[in-house]
Amino acid sequence: MADESKMGPILVFLGPTLRLAEAAPVLDAIYLQPAAQGDILLSAHAFRPRAMILIDGQFEDRPAVRHKEILWAMAQGIVVIGAASMGALRAAELNEFGMIGVGLIYRWYRRWRLAPDDAVAVHSGPAELGFLPLTDALVDLRRTFSTLARRRFLTAAERDLLTTMARNTNFRERRLEAILRTAGWREERLKELRKEIVGQKKLDALLALRSAPTLLLQANTGPRVSNAWVATNTFVRDLEASGIDSNLVNTYKLNP
Repeated sequence: MADESKMGPILVFLGPTLRLAEAAPVLDAIYLQPAAQGDILLSAHAFRPRAMILIDGQFEDRPAVRHKEILWAMAQGIVVIGAASMGALRAAELNEFGMIGVGLIYRWYRRWRLAPDDAVAVHSGPAELGFLPLTDALVDLRRTFSTLARRRFLTAAERDLLTTMARNTNFRERRLEAILRTAGWREERLKELRKEIVGQKKLDALLALRSAPTLLLQANTGPRVSNAWVATNTFVRDLEASGIDSNLVNTYKLNP
């Protein structure tokens, strides 16, 4: 068996979905900020990784991570895994090209291709505060309301009402307490239900980290999907507009 220590590190793009202190003990990896356009390309050149795990991504202040750069990374022989948030979205979109998806949210996006992207979006604090989540993701709220209904904490009608209200709330303002207040719930019940929230994004992220060693072994023994990468003028122009040297797409040593 090859010595993994000589094969490059695993990179994890992580932000509001999971605290670094919770992630680091699960998987020995290099943890980076949520990925935006160009970060896959730049981090590949900086670290020469054997794998990348995309969990969180940026999408407001910077353009979102592009499908093309993920395809480029896989064409270099880098195993790319996605889960929980932006990673689940991209994995569902690129599964047929070789990106590996993990978790319930990934499977949800694969099943419902037109599901809204903002279902995993949260408003978060700055990098200096570790991208602390300030709102709740719609996928977490939906799982919470469904779980509470199964446990008879909510009626089916209450579940449906709260789910609709959450769906109609902008992700920057989507918080469990705010939705319950608008629905007329008493303040004393808010703290009680906050303790019951299902953090599906967090669960999927942890599953991806725990599963990574096994997934890498399977990927390294299976067929590679590396013929999907084709440079386009639009992609090159986007990189250059972001101040990234587009020559980087041609200077990485392709794996056989």
